[in-house]
Amino acid sequence: MSSATKDRYDRMVYARCGRSGLLLPRVSLGLWQNFGEDRPLEAARELILKSFDAGITHFDLANNYGPPPGGAERRFGHILHSDLRAHRDELIVSTKAGYRMWPGPYGEWGSRKYLLASLDRSLERLGLDYVDVFYSHRYDPQTPLEETMLALDSAVRSGKTLYAGISSYDVEATRSATVILRSLRTPFVLHQPSYSLLNRWVEKGLLDLLEFEGIGCIAFSPLAQGLLTGKYLQGIPPCSRASQQGSLPRSMLTERNLERVRALEVIARQRGQTLAQMAIAWVLRNSAVTSALIGASHWSQIEECLGALGSADFTDAELQMIDRYAIDSGLNIWAA
Repeated sequence: MSSATKDRYDRMVYARCGRSGLLLPRVSLGLWQNFGEDRPLEAARELILKSFDAGITHFDLANNYGPPPGGAERRFGHILHSDLRAHRDELIVSTKAGYRMWPGPYGEWGSRKYLLASLDRSLERLGLDYVDVFYSHRYDPQTPLEETMLALDSAVRSGKTLYAGISSYDVEATRSATVILRSLRTPFVLHQPSYSLLNRWVEKGLLDLLEFEGIGCIAFSPLAQGLLTGKYLQGIPPCSRASQQGSLPRSMLTERNLERVRALEVIARQRGQTLAQMAIAWVLRNSAVTSALIGASHWSQIEECLGALGSADFTDAELQMIDRYAIDSGLNIWAA
């Protein structure tokens, strides 16, 4: 059993999810990459425990995170019960369902059958009676939205999740989901969209809607899957996301995008930050954004990201300069 540091909550800033009672750390840890069963268990354990010691209380999963699918939930469940069992009530554990998880017509998207069956399996892998947030991972254009939202409501009323959330829904689908969930009195507290300096689709109405409705926003991929760390400025490193057929296609590493990254890195240095720190601080500058959801393969990466919280303010001149290069670059591969 791990012994958590006593000053962990003094080391983090927390923000409220919209008008709910739920607080999240300004930086949360996602287990999308690097927490599957192809990586050493001790490496995952180090990242999770050091994150908790730094005040990161929110750990974000999905049914298909791995490899193999379900692997990240199993691994996190093991670490939770071996090291953090005494701290369960201090943690926000979230998971999702929406992408393909098993064969056949009931293994993906947004049907009631799939969502509720997936949640049961996620709880088994995690070894938990409930998760704190359960998301519809993506909008399903073939299933009535009422069915998907009623499934989220059922998950809450069954006690298998405390809160409901959605991910990557566009403005109109979010507005409709809000109306349905509010009519059901379901505690809908979070939307999880992609958002970064090079992926600004949420600024076209979604952030305004979430703020107006009092719904929190947790931005995933704030570093554009590593593009905004500067790691690709000298080529494609071995074992990086772009070196594999995964979530960062090489087609996104255009010279135009890399030129923008180089320019943004100069601005970050002028601010006394790394590019990654400025990218996270920039996402968090928006009052609608509750938390930035980061991924990492090494503790030093998380530590660097946390440094964003120390220089979170921007002058008008800095924002104007950033806007010259922070141009939407076709990185929203999760668009419906």
